[in-house]
Amino acid sequence: MVDLSQYLPILIFLAIALGLSSAFVFLPMGVARLTGAHKPEADKLSEYECGFPAFEDPRSQFDVRFYLVAILFIIFDLEAAFLFPWAVSLKETGWAGWITMMVFLAGLFIGLAYAWKKGALDWE
Repeated sequence: MVDLSQYLPILIFLAIALGLSSAFVFLPMGVARLTGAHKPEADKLSEYECGFPAFEDPRSQFDVRFYLVAILFIIFDLEAAFLFPWAVSLKETGWAGWITMMVFLAGLFIGLAYAWKKGALDWE
């Protein structure tokens, strides 16, 4: 016979996790409805991130410049994420680490110059 009492802490943990996650999801929605903060209007429901309505014909044309700017932002944000650990450990990496980072930064600078020349950063 198998002793299932060993699984009781796991079941308690799962029940607590389910209860907390449900509370974090549904409690703010309920409070918003009770306090009157839930007032959907045309301005609140309008698109604000992608620049075009989300629920239209899926075959419609849209401007790709938003996505190009977003990809460029991610690339240069990752550059900043790589620069901090490099700067902290520069004493240990020495000249090899410095040269490697300069090659990395040169590649990013060439990419930025290319995007700038092609007009990917221009917004009309």
